[in-house]
Amino acid sequence: MNIKKHLALARIGMMEKLHYRLGIFVTLFGNLIYLVLIYFVWKAIYASAGTDVVNGMTLNDTLIYLVLATALFNFLEVFLVWDMSREIQSGAIVLKLLKPMNFRSYSFWSYIGENIMSFFLTFVPTFVIINILTHGRIAFGVNILFFILSVVMALVINFSIDMIAATICLYTESTWGLNIVKECIVLLLSGASIPLAFFPETLRKIVQYLPFRCIYDTPLSVLLQKPGYTIGSGILSPLAIQFVWCIALTGIGCLFWRISIKRITVNGG
Repeated sequence: MNIKKHLALARIGMMEKLHYRLGIFVTLFGNLIYLVLIYFVWKAIYASAGTDVVNGMTLNDTLIYLVLATALFNFLEVFLVWDMSREIQSGAIVLKLLKPMNFRSYSFWSYIGENIMSFFLTFVPTFVIINILTHGRIAFGVNILFFILSVVMALVINFSIDMIAATICLYTESTWGLNIVKECIVLLLSGASIPLAFFPETLRKIVQYLPFRCIYDTPLSVLLQKPGYTIGSGILSPLAIQFVWCIALTGIGCLFWRISIKRITVNGG
């Protein structure tokens, strides 16, 4: 593995992210509108519930969770499915396949530079602002280190799911509907739209062992641990599940790609 090549791709991704600065501000403005809507929706839900605590979460807990989930979404999101679909239709994917680097590695390291910049430009400011507004609600300790580890694995899992969905492009060529369905499933079952604490008990038990939870709910659960927690109380088990899914989805994605690349049909070019 040539580290210099990978770091060069990551650097290019970071430069591209900084080049389109207006896009960052538009995204932040759109998220602000979304978060205002979320605030009033959940405020109405708690008001109708007639209690300050619903499924073990207060209104502030829920809002902190959803705000950080939105920031994580902006950081982790990649557009591999859209990009590959366009490249297949235009024929540009042939140029990437001819490069002296594995296509999966090339795609991962090309996006990771953008992810790194998004982390510092969107998630970190959101995290700081939330912690200030909540007067230090988020505890600082070893949970931060485990959170970083969890986020790295979440990035790998999210990319692997996108890679599997993108590989289907080789069969369908048009993936608009497929990607929309994938996004809806991930956002719902990962806890990004609704905290998993609000799921019915049976569904929540099932979702806990699916890979989607590992993308948003697991990192946030590790980060938002209450003071007085221990490493064994709710951290190691989710991280172990994350690690297993990292290995499993990476292996499945690589195998699926090797089988599917033989059936590629290129348009345009």
